[in-house]
Amino acid sequence: MPSKKALVRRPGPRLAEGLVTHLEREPVDHALAVEQWDAYVEALAANGWETLEVDPADECPDSVFVEDAVVMYRNVALITRPGAESRRAETAGARLGCSVNWIWEPGTLDGGDVLKIGDTVYVGRGGRTNAAGVRQLRAVFEPLGARVVAVPVSRVLHLKSAVTALPDGTVLGHLPQTDVPSLFPRFLPVPEESGAHVVLLGGDRLLMAASAPKTAELLAGLGHDPVLVDIGEFEKLEGCVTCLSVRLRELYS
Repeated sequence: MPSKKALVRRPGPRLAEGLVTHLEREPVDHALAVEQWDAYVEALAANGWETLEVDPADECPDSVFVEDAVVMYRNVALITRPGAESRRAETAGARLGCSVNWIWEPGTLDGGDVLKIGDTVYVGRGGRTNAAGVRQLRAVFEPLGARVVAVPVSRVLHLKSAVTALPDGTVLGHLPQTDVPSLFPRFLPVPEESGAHVVLLGGDRLLMAASAPKTAELLAGLGHDPVLVDIGEFEKLEGCVTCLSVRLRELYS
C-alpha cells in the first residue's frame, strides 16, 4: 500500500482579508480558524494520513487554501498559476520531490478546479481557470494516460466548490451550484451546498464539513462513514474540506 500524504499550510495572519467572489463578506475569527485548521489536520492524521506542512506564505491571505497551488497526477506535479493575481506568490512554497511542471502565462489554473476520478481529469473552466490553463494541463497529463474533460463553472468559485466524487466515482453535487450535471456519468444530488465536498480518507470514510448534516446522513445510509469537521471560518471565504490540503497518491481528489 502506498503511503498517504497530505500537504497543508497553516492559516496566515491576513486570513480575514481573503478573497470573496460569490458570498457576502463576513468577519473571520482568526483564532477560531486556527483551531478549526488544527482539528482538520488532526482528522487527517487520525485516519492514516501523514500531513506535511508547506512553508508559510503569511503575506498571502488565501494561502491556507493550499490545494489551489499544485495539482498532482501520478508522480507529476503541476504548479498552478492562480487566476487571482494576488494569489500567485502562494505557489512558491509548493515544492515536491517529484517531476514538476508549471502553468505559464497566459494560462491560469487553480487546483480547486481539478477533480480526478481514476484517469479522468475534470477541469473547471470559469472565473479562475482559463482555456490556456486547460490546454497546458492537458499537454502535461494526457501523455501520462489522463483523459482531460473541461467543465463549465459559472455559479461557484471552483469546480470542486460544486462537485467532488465518492470512492466508486459517483459525483456529488448540489444542483443549484452545478452547471451541467449531465457531463458526469453518475451524479448524486445532495441537499446542502457544503455536502458536495468530500475528501476520501480511505475505505468508506469521508471527510466532510459539519455544516452538511443532511448530506452526511444520506451518505451514511448508503454505507459510507462520514467524518465531520467544523470549518465554518473557512467557509466564510468560500473554502471547503478539499481546498485545505493536497492529497497525494489519492485517486479521487
